[in-house]
Amino acid sequence: MRILVVSDTHGNESMLFKAHQQAGKIDAVIHTGDGELDAQMLEETLGGTVLRVAGNCDHGSTAPRELLITLAGKRLLIVHGDRYTVKNGLEALVAQGKASGADAILFGHTHRALVEQRDDLLLLNPGTLWGRAPFLSYAILEITPPQMVGTIHRLG
Repeated sequence: MRILVVSDTHGNESMLFKAHQQAGKIDAVIHTGDGELDAQMLEETLGGTVLRVAGNCDHGSTAPRELLITLAGKRLLIVHGDRYTVKNGLEALVAQGKASGADAILFGHTHRALVEQRDDLLLLNPGTLWGRAPFLSYAILEITPPQMVGTIHRLG
């Protein structure tokens, strides 16, 4: 399974659509917050499901703040990250991931891309697609049981 993971689009739908096109063939899209309306527009335009959580800038959102889902046999914890103070370290986020039995945590909020393995837990932050950032990026999460691989891609 090949999943496009995006975050922090902050109303920049054109970059979201560009990332979707650049990503190639994908099976799913996950948006980790701060751009719920962007995710909704992508979903309506493409006709597929975009899994999403609300971020701290998604005011009035009805999307959940966290999702724990299973895709291709792997448990994914999807959060924005602000509630776990990820700008000050990942300890609280990792603790929640372990407590929930997740295999991977997909998050955003920092606007900095990250792929890191901590014990048996994959941490994946796709960065941001917000136009003012110096480095625009998205992630691809590939699940080919029994493994998961996350890669960061610069928007070209």
